[in-house]
Amino acid sequence: MISFLASGIAMEFLDLVNHRRSVRSFTGQDVEHEKIDRVLQVARLAPSAGGLKAYKIITVWDDETKLALSRAAHGQAFVAQAPVVLVFLADENLSAAKYGMRGAKLFCVQDATIAAAYAQLAATDQGLASCWVGAFSEDSVAQAVGARSRLRPVAMLPIGYAA
Repeated sequence: MISFLASGIAMEFLDLVNHRRSVRSFTGQDVEHEKIDRVLQVARLAPSAGGLKAYKIITVWDDETKLALSRAAHGQAFVAQAPVVLVFLADENLSAAKYGMRGAKLFCVQDATIAAAYAQLAATDQGLASCWVGAFSEDSVAQAVGARSRLRPVAMLPIGYAA
């Protein structure tokens, strides 16, 4: 078995995976920036096509943007209630430069998805809860976070302490 010691407590990988749950209700407790930094560090370690890391991660702390993301997610209120939301965007231009149309339409989406999965496990390891959100208007999410053209929203992870 492989053990992880990211949060100071050794956790077997399968225990970590089994412990992860989709949580849609958070306490009002603030999430420490150091924990989110660790989650982002782990996400950046995720494998990607050609090592390009053809994605961007936007960290949203402010209430106004979280409310816009909640609306973009068809009114899923828990998105706005989470202390922080990570938004994963596929970078079509970066991937297309190396892999053409297949990179623009597929590889960058896979890269963003793998990074989001790593982030979700890292959040669990940090004692945080999350929920994968994939039901949303891509255009509305992109507008809410000010994403430039050809950055395609793939997933959102509201993160906080489970209620």
